[in-house]
Amino acid sequence: FFWTARAVMAEGNVVLEPFRDETQLVGIMALISKDLSEPYSIYTYRYFINNWPQLCFLALHEGNCVGAIVCRLHTHKTGSLRGYIAMLAVQEEFRKHKIGTKLVKLAVSQMKMENADEVVLEAEVSNVGAIALYEKLGFVRDKSMYRYYLGGTDAYRLKLWLK
Repeated sequence: FFWTARAVMAEGNVVLEPFRDETQLVGIMALISKDLSEPYSIYTYRYFINNWPQLCFLALHEGNCVGAIVCRLHTHKTGSLRGYIAMLAVQEEFRKHKIGTKLVKLAVSQMKMENADEVVLEAEVSNVGAIALYEKLGFVRDKSMYRYYLGGTDAYRLKLWLK
């Protein structure tokens, strides 16, 4: 698969593209609020998307957002340049077509181009599908976090070392 600013996937005419503008925010919010357990305000989305628009990618089918990844890149307290995957969601009927994998690879590739040392994220312990996806991509369980989410569920911190 060759990544370009706009790439078409063979399965079902899904187009991967970088975030363009605020008009796409409604679709991203609808998708993520349906799939992730944490409630996020519009300000959280805007924080990530306005500060790191180059690290937000969408999967579109017939113009509708069916997948999204929202990330950031910052200097960690250790001095490393750390990428962070804040949100990843794929609409249920579009799962099992490697859309999530391709979105993560696209975001990690962009982080590498920006000299990231590592990439981290949190995943609910019970979200075995997400954990398996990330582990297939080389992420490892770096930390267990008890009652991390608002609903009281536990999480794993997953990490991918790039250097």
